[in-house]
Amino acid sequence: MTTLTCTSPIDGSVFATRETLSAQDARDAIAETRAAQAEWAARPLQERIDLVMAGVKAVGEMNDEIVPELARMMGRPVRYGGEFGGFEERASKMAELAEEGLADIEIANDGDFHRYIKRIPHGVVFVVAPWNYPYMTAINTVAPALIAGNTVVLKHATQTLLVGERMAQAFHKAGIPEAVFRNVFLDHGTTSTLISEGLFDFVNFTGSVGGGKAMEQAAAGTFTGLGLELGGKDPGYAMDDADLDAAVAGLIDGAMFNSGQCCCGIERIYVHESLFDSFVEKAVEIVRGYKLGDPLDPETTIGPMANTRFATEVRAQIAEAVESGATAHIAPFAEDDGGTYLTPQILTGVTHDMRVMRDESFGPVVGIMPVRDDAEAIELMNDSPFGLTASLWTRDEARAARVGDAIETGTIFMNRADYLDPALCWTGCKNTGRGGALSVIGYHNLTRPKSYHLKKATT
Repeated sequence: MTTLTCTSPIDGSVFATRETLSAQDARDAIAETRAAQAEWAARPLQERIDLVMAGVKAVGEMNDEIVPELARMMGRPVRYGGEFGGFEERASKMAELAEEGLADIEIANDGDFHRYIKRIPHGVVFVVAPWNYPYMTAINTVAPALIAGNTVVLKHATQTLLVGERMAQAFHKAGIPEAVFRNVFLDHGTTSTLISEGLFDFVNFTGSVGGGKAMEQAAAGTFTGLGLELGGKDPGYAMDDADLDAAVAGLIDGAMFNSGQCCCGIERIYVHESLFDSFVEKAVEIVRGYKLGDPLDPETTIGPMANTRFATEVRAQIAEAVESGATAHIAPFAEDDGGTYLTPQILTGVTHDMRVMRDESFGPVVGIMPVRDDAEAIELMNDSPFGLTASLWTRDEARAARVGDAIETGTIFMNRADYLDPALCWTGCKNTGRGGALSVIGYHNLTRPKSYHLKKATT
């Protein structure tokens, strides 16, 4: 048994601890969850939808407690109100799409044969959720998995240790049986052991590339389905016809919100050379106006990073870039303590030889480069091992679509950034991972097809 410890980035104090399950206790819990799956799947679809949405509502009733709790666990300022808006939006959209996403595919029903394809739940779905948006990332899979008739085992990151407990408490209060939706505390070794033993029918993991590789290695030979969202280095591109003020505001917010700790945050910006100087000037003005500080203070606009080691990596990337010739435009904030409280930074004079333009930063830093034209921007945007989103700023939709077609990514945005539309498939390519969440495609990934070829009896 291991003790998991959540250390608050606010002051380095221990905020919460939990004991992990032993491997055998975890096996027993998963066996109970598997035994409950058939009965849960046999319930009418609308009943499952209603119970899930009641659970979502119960989470919302906890929001006054959840918001400061999140600030203490991972540092997001309370002024932003937590995640319930997106949490509810995603669950509601998946409830709305359930009938379509789970509908039989009718092939033919004639005099001799009835042929169709059903969507069958996998069984037990294991959700391994990250700390940066712990409620919204979890609900992406939890809601559609339960609605589709799967049972769910949820494991949250240690940095947001209490989130799974909150969700389980709310869903159980709403009437979802404990065996159907179960929160667990596991160490990495036990997690890998359970996956390697084939105890889950589908595993959805959001986290680092290294974590995704560990999941694949654990699942090797078990034929367990995997959904992996593993990070990004998402680009933004302001074209020569962009609304400059809107582009600066949108891209800098996309780079800096949540202290840059967003899966689809903007990590590199390319600006047409005719707008470059003005873009940088306006971006620097915005960032200099941020208030770094205690996330429990409603005046704080940017809080600490979730962990000192994350901030250390961002500082290293910035220092290496400056040493190689980049210009840092933001003077150190007085609140920058060399630990979790980190000055947000804008860099120019960057190149793709620098780690800050190649490696995932996952922090409040962004490099900005001028480009001559769309062709150069496309080449630079594709010069990355990641492919989650790309944000294009232009007044010409056809141009955005044409440029978007050439970018290796999972989602193309035009005139917005850092948003997840639950009606669209959330997916990526290259080292960002595989699979897809949300939309009707999310239901297809959380079920398997089963074909029926029924020959009718002749009299």
